[in-house]
Amino acid sequence: MALFRPLTASSLAVLAMTTAAFAQDDLRADVGDLFEPVPSTIPALENNPVTPEKIDLGRALFFDPRVSASGVFSCNSCHNLATGGDDNMMMPTSIGHGWQKGPRNSPTVLNAIFNDAQFWDGRASDLAAQAKGPVQAGVEMANTPENVVAMLNSMPQYMEWFNASFPDEEDPVTFDNFAKAIEAYEATLVTPAPFDAWLNGVDDALTDQQKEGLKLFVGAGCASCHNGVNLGGNGYYPFGLIEKPGADILPEGDKGRYAVTETADDEYVFRAAPLRNIAVTAPYFHSGVVWDLRTAVQIMAESQLGADLSEDEVTAITAFLDSLTGEVPEVVYPILPAETASTPRPTGAVME
Repeated sequence: MALFRPLTASSLAVLAMTTAAFAQDDLRADVGDLFEPVPSTIPALENNPVTPEKIDLGRALFFDPRVSASGVFSCNSCHNLATGGDDNMMMPTSIGHGWQKGPRNSPTVLNAIFNDAQFWDGRASDLAAQAKGPVQAGVEMANTPENVVAMLNSMPQYMEWFNASFPDEEDPVTFDNFAKAIEAYEATLVTPAPFDAWLNGVDDALTDQQKEGLKLFVGAGCASCHNGVNLGGNGYYPFGLIEKPGADILPEGDKGRYAVTETADDEYVFRAAPLRNIAVTAPYFHSGVVWDLRTAVQIMAESQLGADLSEDEVTAITAFLDSLTGEVPEVVYPILPAETASTPRPTGAVME
C-alpha cells in the first residue's frame, strides 16, 4: 500500500489557495503595526459631542459663502467635496478675497479628522481651530469673528439651529460654536477605501500589483512618515531630507513649520501629507506645482529616501496609492437660511 499519493489538480489548487492565504496574512502581519483602517463610526471629538443637529448646522456653515467678508467664498470653495475635498481649480494655490492667490496648496478636508494637527505647518491643533483660520485670513475670507456672529444672529433659522446644537448654552451663537459645528460636520467626511477592506481581511480588495506596491511602499521607507490611519498627517519632516528639491518645488520663501515655532531646526519642515485620496487631489506638495502622481512619487523617493526607483516600482507604488481612493459620503447641499434686513452686507473688494 502506497504511503504517499500524487497530488491531483484539485489538491494542487487547494494548496495554492492556502499558500496565497498564508502570504496575505503574512503581509498583513508585516504592515499591521504601520497602518489602521478607518473606523466604522464617527470619531469622537474632544470637548465637542457630535450630534445630528450639530452635523446639519456644520454642513450649512461649510457651504455658506456669507461666512466670508465678500459673500463669495465658503469652506467648500477651497475644499470642494465634489473634487476630492481640495479646490481642484487647476492652479497651484487657492484663490481668496479680492482674487488673491493663497501661499499654499489647499490640503483635502476628507479624513482630516485623523490628522494630529491641521495645515501644512500644523499650526491648528484640531479641525475647530482650523475652521477659524481661513475666516480671518486676509488672503482667504478676510472676515472677523464679530461679523460672522452678527451674520448668524441676523437669521432666525441659524439661531434656531444653534440652540438645537448647543442646548445647554444660554448664548449658543458664538465663534467658538461656529467652529465646533464645522468640526462636527467634517468629522463625518471619512472615506473607506479598498485598502481598508484589505486590512480588514478581504483578500481580493487589492490587486496583485497594489500588494506589490504596498511592499515597496513599506520596504523603501515611505511608511516611515506616511503611516497610521491617514497614512500621514501625524508627523513633521524636512522636505529634502536627503536631497533638497529645487526652488520650483520647494519655494525658498516658505520655511514651513519655522513660522510656527521660530526654531531653526524647523526650517523647511512640513507635516507629512496624508495620502488618502491622493490620486484625486492633485496638485501635490505645499507648493502645488506637481500635477502627476508618478512624478510626485519619484520626487519623494529621491528627496526623502535617496532612492532611485525603477519605472515598474513607481507604477506599483502608484497603483497602491490608488487603493487609498475611498467612497465619499453622500453630500446633500443644504438650503441656507434667508438673509434679513439686519444681515451684514458684503464688505471689502471682491475684485481688485
